[in-house]
Amino acid sequence: IIKRLYKRCKGAVRVMNDVGTEVKIKLVSSIIPTDGELETYEMWLQGTFIEKSGTHYLRYEEVQENQTIRTTVKLTNSQSFIMRSGGVNMRLPLNTTQKERGRYESTYGTIPLVTKTHQLSYERQEASGQFKTQYDLIIGGSSVGNYTLEINYTEVEV
Repeated sequence: IIKRLYKRCKGAVRVMNDVGTEVKIKLVSSIIPTDGELETYEMWLQGTFIEKSGTHYLRYEEVQENQTIRTTVKLTNSQSFIMRSGGVNMRLPLNTTQKERGRYESTYGTIPLVTKTHQLSYERQEASGQFKTQYDLIIGGSSVGNYTLEINYTEVEV
């Protein structure tokens, strides 16, 4: 459920100062922990596609353990990020040319993160798009797992 205040105008949604388009999102996340077996999660969400200064973003909300988490994903082929706020606060930078530093904040404190991105791709069609990334998540100098995130979105017909 999207709890943001928004104004609808001819199929567009105004979120804060950005004008976006409502989209349906299919998100598939796969994790291979260093000491475990493959875990895969699939979610279907409603969100907003935003184009700002020539850069594309997806914004959506999800509920985990009764807490709302707002997520913004910058969609590019070389340098992207995933920002989450609410029940979880996280900044996860993705860069195919170098390791990047990020952070994960919870009620227990802040954990510094490093990402080593192996794949980053974004394709946009007229009314849909696909974003995919694969990266190692490094905490305390050691990889905790290999993560794959695939997001497909389609504009909602009005």
